[in-house]
Amino acid sequence: MEFSSSLLENAVSEFAKLPGIGKKTALRLVLHLLKQDPGNVETFGETILKMRREIKFCERCFNVADAATCSICANPLRKQELICVVENIRDVIAIESTQQFSGVYHVLGGIISPLDGVGPEQLTIEPLIQRIQQEKTEELLFALNPNIQGDTTIYYIQKKLQSAPVKITTIARGIAFGGELEYADEMTLARSITNRLPVERYVQH
Repeated sequence: MEFSSSLLENAVSEFAKLPGIGKKTALRLVLHLLKQDPGNVETFGETILKMRREIKFCERCFNVADAATCSICANPLRKQELICVVENIRDVIAIESTQQFSGVYHVLGGIISPLDGVGPEQLTIEPLIQRIQQEKTEELLFALNPNIQGDTTIYYIQKKLQSAPVKITTIARGIAFGGELEYADEMTLARSITNRLPVERYVQH
């Protein structure tokens, strides 16, 4: 792809670094910005910079936040004793869109995957264990992708909590094994949360 402007080429290269954006799509986005009022483009750029510089991660659940505690953890109407464990922030957004979950979250930041070099110590598992020990947690709901890595992560955390007086459940198999949580339709995801199962019936020992 030949460019008559190095500025245009550099902008296209930066957009193409985004996931799911190829060179052609990146070029279309850059050309769209060129047609916009300079003030609108400045607002766009400043918004991205402000987000990256000022966004925080909740000290309690590790979700994105504007302050030390995210809006979900700070909401007194949420069931603080019910924690939904997810792999990443996209999963929080996916579950919240169903409007079927009234508890709070804990973002692991990934799942245990030895082949990818991801072990328990690289995730927020220990903060989760400490949180359950310190708070009056009644139920831990696992909403991890239904695959081998997800099952391994559930089993590991379950073993760590053997002596804790907490009910451990997981979303129902409405989510297909091997599927990606963020791509599930809202109805399927909502039913999986509503029909959650005791983890003993889900993880094969």
